[in-house]
Amino acid sequence: MAGSKFHNLDPGSRAIILAEFLLLIGIFVIGVELLRLSGFEDIPSYGEGILLLHCLAFTFPIQLSILSVGLYNQKIRETFRGVIRRLLVSIALGYFISSVIYVLTPLDVLPGNFRELLYAAVMMGLTTIRYFALKMQYEHMGRKRILVLGAGERASIIEKRMRRKSDRVSFEMAGFIRMPGDSEDGIKRETIVELDQPLESFVLANGVEEIVIAADERRANLPVDSLFLCKLRGVEITDIIDFIERESGQIAVNLIYPSWVIYSNGFHSTNYLRSSLDWVCNTFLGLIVLFLTWPLMLITVIMIKLEEGIRAPVLYSQERIGLNGQPFNIYKFRSMRTDAEKDGAKWAQKEDPRVTKVGNFIRKYRVDELPQIYNVLVGDMGFVGPRPERPAFVKELVLSIPYYNQRHNVKPGLTGWAQLKYPYGSTEADALEKLKFDLYYIKHRSFLLDLLILVRTAEIILFGKGR
Repeated sequence: MAGSKFHNLDPGSRAIILAEFLLLIGIFVIGVELLRLSGFEDIPSYGEGILLLHCLAFTFPIQLSILSVGLYNQKIRETFRGVIRRLLVSIALGYFISSVIYVLTPLDVLPGNFRELLYAAVMMGLTTIRYFALKMQYEHMGRKRILVLGAGERASIIEKRMRRKSDRVSFEMAGFIRMPGDSEDGIKRETIVELDQPLESFVLANGVEEIVIAADERRANLPVDSLFLCKLRGVEITDIIDFIERESGQIAVNLIYPSWVIYSNGFHSTNYLRSSLDWVCNTFLGLIVLFLTWPLMLITVIMIKLEEGIRAPVLYSQERIGLNGQPFNIYKFRSMRTDAEKDGAKWAQKEDPRVTKVGNFIRKYRVDELPQIYNVLVGDMGFVGPRPERPAFVKELVLSIPYYNQRHNVKPGLTGWAQLKYPYGSTEADALEKLKFDLYYIKHRSFLLDLLILVRTAEIILFGKGR
């Protein structure tokens, strides 16, 4: 079955990454030459490795910051003004990271206001590239023309889940073909194709590059011979589940069947070596985060005390379900009133009246999650994984949502794929949507995907998105 490439870079993003990388290199080289012309004699020559290190300390933090604010996301929904705002944040973040590199390494800062002038030039250059990229619709590079076999309930997921232009930047819809056995309560607004010629002739005449199989009843209903001829001509044949997975970064729980899971790629087992490496990486990262954030945690403690009194508790613990369904206690800064659950466990709501003023701020920017570094250090959680849920809610969700228990096959995390891709949720329907992303993460779990999630989490923190 087709492997998903949702979390990989699309052709448009690869092109803009290359263009921006070349711009950064060009600005650095021109800046160095201008320094030489200005009379500075202690500038390293190009034959010395030290100049390469300066170049890396300049370019790498900027591109990492651009990735972290979501500007390499093909499906980003931002105006040009919003792009400029994110560029400003990424340049400032890149400058900060570069400054930390110079502090922690023996590299000497190049003379004059060299770095500051370079970053000003970078801002102008990146703004220009992004302006022309948006004008040329760079996100449409590599766009495919899609034909869907089916117009019933299964096919209608495309219509329901991919309504916006940003959802369809990587493909263009040629239409839907109604198949025998398709539900009448399916496609409502999309183009229904009435075939008056063989399928392969229509595909060739209309430049179709991919056929998505989405018929409600497949047995003896699919035009196998025509699909065979299309495949020989280079047309890609994709199952609706794989198509949804690739384009949306989630697994359609309501469509999957056992044989799809058995034959699909992914769902790799966790061996002892991987578990050991995960523990080492999580512990190392946890100690770094603890070192960097302890002043922020101290300020949070003071603010909670100032708002609610010196005797008000700062932390609260709550039982959650972790790896293999085992319960453990999670720790957070208290963001709700002390009597928030006097009537029993309740789903947290958006703009919840039980949240305090300080609590509203620390929840928005994820500061309330910082005590969970302890859970990471003791091995209850990792930095990346499905968010752990409360036992009372798990009991309900396991009964009402298929495959919900499978999210406990991996260690829960401080952040995850679902937190990146889905906004704040507080209902059973939201739990189902997040499960689709959690299953995608479990299927494609890898070091690089974890790294991408950690980097992209900066977007959530910096812009106060999601939960």
